[in-house]
Amino acid sequence: MKIVVPKEACPRETRVALVPTAAKKLVQKGAQIQIESGIGKNIGCSDRDYNQAGATICTDRQSMLASADVVLRLHKPTIEEVKCLRRGTLHVSFLDPFRETDLLNTLAQQGVSTICMEMVPRVTRAQKMDALSSQANLAGYVAVILAAQALNRILPMMTTAAGTLSPARFFVIGAGVAGLQVIATAKRLGAQVEVYDVRPAVEEEVSSLGVKFIRLEQDESESGKGAYAQQLTSRQLVNQQEKIDKHCSQADVVVTTARIFGKKSPLIVTRDMIAKMKKGSVIVDLAVEDGGNVEGSKLNKVIDQDGVTILGHGDLATKVPFDASHMYANNVTNFIEEYWDDQSKSVNLNLRDEILEGCLITYQGKICNQMLLDHIETLKGGRDGL
Repeated sequence: MKIVVPKEACPRETRVALVPTAAKKLVQKGAQIQIESGIGKNIGCSDRDYNQAGATICTDRQSMLASADVVLRLHKPTIEEVKCLRRGTLHVSFLDPFRETDLLNTLAQQGVSTICMEMVPRVTRAQKMDALSSQANLAGYVAVILAAQALNRILPMMTTAAGTLSPARFFVIGAGVAGLQVIATAKRLGAQVEVYDVRPAVEEEVSSLGVKFIRLEQDESESGKGAYAQQLTSRQLVNQQEKIDKHCSQADVVVTTARIFGKKSPLIVTRDMIAKMKKGSVIVDLAVEDGGNVEGSKLNKVIDQDGVTILGHGDLATKVPFDASHMYANNVTNFIEEYWDDQSKSVNLNLRDEILEGCLITYQGKICNQMLLDHIETLKGGRDGL
């Protein structure tokens, strides 16, 4: 089986889908690995490093895609690239599937079997393949570092001959994977941290990190399937915004992480809230790619709003490409190994497998994921999509 790894076409992307150590593991399983020349430049890996791991190097992107049995990458392919793939090719990447109906239809029409890495279910057996979590973990770390750089004061308490400096106050909204890493990193750097999450069930996990969990009254939401938060009702959202206002006004740094898979991120921090915040404070909107939790935040922009700096960087894991690439490469390698058949030296997809039921979205000429089929039917019916 031939596994190919093309360069990422996105100009802002610094990560790679496969590192030499992961390539070596797949070669040892019996796979043929082909890498597009120059792929490892941003993480300090040369073509020679991949060669020594057992991979071959290719300079003809179109021919390598056309000859692939499996394609590993980070970002979704273009429709033109999908048309280069042979029927039966397995394509593994992030896909943004709820906004890419045309791409899904093209993948199905081309007969490509497609694994959507965002949709790997959060079950115990799939943790080693959960690329969404591995990248969110790094994004949470980077968010704190960027906030510290933008803030006009230090994070830890400091006692000096000139007096005592109080610790900076962080208010973290959302205690999912990214939020928990924000909490842990900010606390390690000496900040005082408060946390709110719409799911009361996460209070124990947050408290175990030694920070304060903000319990809001009339929380009626429950965790969604696979540990995702459910979207709030209009009434709940208004109540939430009123109560969060106080904590934002006291914070030096606010980090928002509230994302709802397949839907627009809820607006949580409004312009009125920002106007009440201290001059020189910082907001990091980790949901900016899905519409943002912060009113006025813009993707990949730094904005000064009423003296408050709003950071809207997308794909924060790209700022630490070495570790991000190794983590993602481990995720996709674990996926391949999970379904690898030693006898045939190929990937064997068992459609009754609970992991594949969640993340296999096209197969044998059809879109096969029920969640996406329901979404497409909603769009056809002229109603608002997910």
